[in-house]
Amino acid sequence: MRDSPAPATARVVRRALVVLPSVIVLSAVALTTVIAAAVQERRIRDDTADRVFEVAAELAELDDVRTAAASVSEVGTTSDLANAADLAPATAMLQPLADLVERTAGVFYVVITDDEGVRITHPEPAQRGLQVETANATVLAGTPFLGTESGPSGPSLRAKVPIRDGDDIVGIVAVGVLESRLLTERDEALGALLPWSLGALVAGTLASSLLAAAIERRFRRADAAAAEQEQMGRTMTALREQAHEFGTRLHVLHGLVSHGDTRDALDYISAAAPTLTARAASDTLLAPSVVSASLEALRAEVAAIGAHLEVQVDRDLPVDDAVMLVLTNLCRNAAEAGAGRVRCSLSEIGGILHGAVDDDGPGLDPHDVERAFAAGYSSKPDVAGTGRGLGLDLVRRAVSERGGEILVGRSAWGGARFAFEMTVPT
Repeated sequence: MRDSPAPATARVVRRALVVLPSVIVLSAVALTTVIAAAVQERRIRDDTADRVFEVAAELAELDDVRTAAASVSEVGTTSDLANAADLAPATAMLQPLADLVERTAGVFYVVITDDEGVRITHPEPAQRGLQVETANATVLAGTPFLGTESGPSGPSLRAKVPIRDGDDIVGIVAVGVLESRLLTERDEALGALLPWSLGALVAGTLASSLLAAAIERRFRRADAAAAEQEQMGRTMTALREQAHEFGTRLHVLHGLVSHGDTRDALDYISAAAPTLTARAASDTLLAPSVVSASLEALRAEVAAIGAHLEVQVDRDLPVDDAVMLVLTNLCRNAAEAGAGRVRCSLSEIGGILHGAVDDDGPGLDPHDVERAFAAGYSSKPDVAGTGRGLGLDLVRRAVSERGGEILVGRSAWGGARFAFEMTVPT
């Protein structure tokens, strides 16, 4: 049997609630780690950019750098660049300084050029005396540069600052750090962060597991309580059905005793004792006196409610408990619904009992016909608080068990009409 959509949806929601804490922890730790890694990488890059620019600016302000660069500014021209030999005196003066700065400032290279961009210093001797490949026109025009460019050693984050000798620009100081070094520093920082992330993940997973277990325990307790409540509801329904049927039988007994039919009353009690519910209703034929007493008791009960009952039932018809249950409940229900006049009729045609109960009450809305035969449904208020809506449910089951059917329509009096068919009891 397939589950209805509501329980299936409830199970999905429950499973989602159980795993939700773990999902939140995993998502939060992952997101935090990614953000922390991105922040670390940005911090490393920003710190490196500040460092290379500061080193380049300070070197460009040194007197030795200005003097050496100015001494070779007239050696070469844009059409006839200076070479390593031409720049050798300046290189001898500045290369030791550049090497020292590289070691102490933690930068990859310090390159100083003349005013045509020819290298005076470089970590690699073969590169000295060669013009730099990257654009330097804006720096030679007086605008510092900070960014990533590719050179002989690969991509690097570099700063370029012009060297000024008075109002003249006589060279450039370029300081850089390889991008590969930045990636290494980022990986090292991430490596230091991962143990904390793993620790947070383990702690969060344990906490979420405990929370999920607590949620699951609450769900199980709720399931147990719901099952207990459902069982209690079934028990209460059974008890209400028994009480309902027992009241009907008491009215029959009252009628028999009031007419002095003691023997029939005792026989009725003996037959009814083991079958006090509609489900176990006996199909043993009732004595004519019992049928008469039952109908008189029903007439008195309906009158006490405020309605007049007309009975059209042949005394010789074969009637058993099930038939009386149907008639009694239909008539009582009509009176309780507000009818002032109720008519009960029963006849036999070809081994089939045909019965009907008509009233002049408010009738039954066609939209409520299906619900009217459901257990617990009632159009009347439950003043006592013990539950209503059992009569028509008992009628439906009694008729169905005898292979019959019951139809609801409008009576000639303007109220409701309940017509039924049942096989004749044997």
